[in-house]
Amino acid sequence: MAESARRDAFFAGVRSVLPITLGVIPFGVIAGVAAIEAGLATGQAIALSPMVFAGAAQLATVDLMARDAAPVIIVLTALVINARFAMYSASLAPWLRGIGPASKALAAYLLTDQAFAVSIVHFDRTRDSLAVRTAYYFGAAATLWVVWQVTSVIGVLIGSGVPPEWSLDFAIPLVFMALLFPAIRDPGTRLAAATAGIAAVALVGLPLNLGLLAASALGIAAGTIVEATT
Repeated sequence: MAESARRDAFFAGVRSVLPITLGVIPFGVIAGVAAIEAGLATGQAIALSPMVFAGAAQLATVDLMARDAAPVIIVLTALVINARFAMYSASLAPWLRGIGPASKALAAYLLTDQAFAVSIVHFDRTRDSLAVRTAYYFGAAATLWVVWQVTSVIGVLIGSGVPPEWSLDFAIPLVFMALLFPAIRDPGTRLAAATAGIAAVALVGLPLNLGLLAASALGIAAGTIVEATT
């Protein structure tokens, strides 16, 4: 009975996240193409997705690699972009407290915006056991992982056959814009986005692509100030 409940919960997680994969598919393909455009070999580009497994950070990483940015800048940029996962983890921790170290490490590796969103809503609406909650989370998270790996490999293979003159560099800023605009919902996020955008343009000449990190920090600071005063 317990095994059946876990299996049902796993596939419930799969079903919950399937509609969201419609937006992940083109994103994954673009990430694969961008890796090839950045100059990575086919094997390197394919290995990047399971190693990084973070869409926005992955695109930023290959973009900075294409610009010959210093490794420390690439790592710091990825950490800044992925800082939100610390908050996601803190929110999920009470619901998954008690799982073993190996399961915890796997859950952390598979954490994405989409898996967090569907899981936290589901957990709040139900009062399932830890085993059932864990199965639901892994169903949602593993589905997204598989879709991302498959689509990024497709992008790598497509990118390998794209002539150099068919530059697809424009895809990266378009994807980031698609991620940005839905997140601008209140005065704090509006000011943060505007501040970061203006700063990024003004500081584009800084060495080692430090302008991106500086603009991110200024945007976060501006949004935090607004949130604290309203």
